[in-house]
Amino acid sequence: MRENRVKRRLQAGEAVIGCFLPYPSPELAEICGYLGFDFVLLDAEHGRITEETAYHMVLAAEVAGTVPIVRVPLNHRQVILRYLDLGAAGVMVPQVNTPEEAVAAAEACRYYPQGRRGVAGVRAANFGLTMPLHEYVQQANQETLVIVQIEHIAVVERLEEYLAIPGIDVLFVGPNDLAQSMSYPGQQFHPEVQAVIDDIVRRVNGRLPLGTTAPTAELAQRQLERGFRMLATNTTALLAAGARSMLAAVSARA
Repeated sequence: MRENRVKRRLQAGEAVIGCFLPYPSPELAEICGYLGFDFVLLDAEHGRITEETAYHMVLAAEVAGTVPIVRVPLNHRQVILRYLDLGAAGVMVPQVNTPEEAVAAAEACRYYPQGRRGVAGVRAANFGLTMPLHEYVQQANQETLVIVQIEHIAVVERLEEYLAIPGIDVLFVGPNDLAQSMSYPGQQFHPEVQAVIDDIVRRVNGRLPLGTTAPTAELAQRQLERGFRMLATNTTALLAAGARSMLAAVSARA
């Protein structure tokens, strides 16, 4: 189990930025690392990433010096187990809409006495070849990053309960699904949605790192100023911005 630099930086009060990867491409994971992203988020919820493709992407991210995190497809202990066993440094768990579901997610990510993750000599443990398993489980409990998503207005109503749950490292606001739960599908920048997000930031008040999406540099800066410390852009937005800039420059010369 490697030292989780993203977790260390968040614990130190610093900000980190990463990139969602919805496409099953080890090359993209490696490129993001060489470009300097702190982490890559392998999106197994909305993307085509599976356990098999995630394995190669985790290896590529490690080679390039970035931290591989998986957004798992659902909050299920055995699903979370299998992605962590590959060597992912943490997981993002979507649609965690009750405190009870948040407890289940946190416990699925950690070994006894902090959780209920199954123990085996898997790749995350260097196949049990470099240290005794009892040392590995202690290290894994310290290094694994647990990110719970806030994607429903019902979570906001019980936010204090989430903040009291041990084992959650980051609360990550998913603005699109939050907007949908408020009857504003596809309108994450609606004033009422943004007001709820401001309320979340105010109530959390630094007690736990907050994360959210930031597809543009301008939005990333704004989210940092609001109080978010874990930002995630995405490959599609980056490709689109670069391509449009290039095409506009070429068109201007024609």
